[in-house]
Amino acid sequence: MSLKKASLLILLILLVDQVSKIYIKTHFMLGQEIDVLGWFRILFVENEGMAWGAKIPGSYGKVILTSFRIVAVGLISYWLWDSIRKKSPRILIISVSLILAGAFGNIIDSVFYGVIFDSSLGQIATLFADEPYGELLKGKVVDMLYFPMYSDILPSWVPLWGGEHFVFFAPVFNIADTAISTGFGLLVVFNKKAFPKDK
Repeated sequence: MSLKKASLLILLILLVDQVSKIYIKTHFMLGQEIDVLGWFRILFVENEGMAWGAKIPGSYGKVILTSFRIVAVGLISYWLWDSIRKKSPRILIISVSLILAGAFGNIIDSVFYGVIFDSSLGQIATLFADEPYGELLKGKVVDMLYFPMYSDILPSWVPLWGGEHFVFFAPVFNIADTAISTGFGLLVVFNKKAFPKDK
C-alpha cells in the first residue's frame, strides 16, 4: 500500500471525525441525547482525559496528556512511514493508518477545541467563540456514539449486581476512537499476516 493511499485513508477518517464533532458541538448541548434505534443513541459528552474518562491529576495534567499524545502521533507516523518503506503487509499499513488517524483526530480536540469553542454546558457552543472555554492544549474530546444494548434493573438473583441498574456497553465514544479500536483489532485478529515471520 502506498503512502498516498494511506494518507487518503487518514484524511478521510479525520474529515468524518471532525465534521461529526463540530456538528455535535454546534447543534447539541452537553448531555443532550437523541434515540436513534433504541440500542443506538447520540449522546453528547466531553472527555477531559484518557480512555474511560481517566485523568492525570493536577493543573498541568491535561497539558501533559496532550503532549504525550502529540509525541505518540509522531512515533506512530514514523511507524507508518517505515512500514510503507519496507513494503510491509497491507493489513499492517491499514491498521497503523487507522490508529494514526484516530489519535490525530482526538489530538485536534485536545489542542484546539478549548480556544475555538465556548462552553456547551446549558447552551449550544459557538465555533470561533469570543470567549472560549479553555486554553491551547486543554481542550476536551467530543464523544457522541452510545450503544446501550441493555439498560435495565438486574434481577435480584444476579450475584453482586442484583437489583442494581446495569448498562451493557456504557462507553460513549467517537469516530476517532472507533478508528483506533479497529486498527488494534485488525492487528490482533490478523497478527500473523501483519507481522509475518521470516522464513
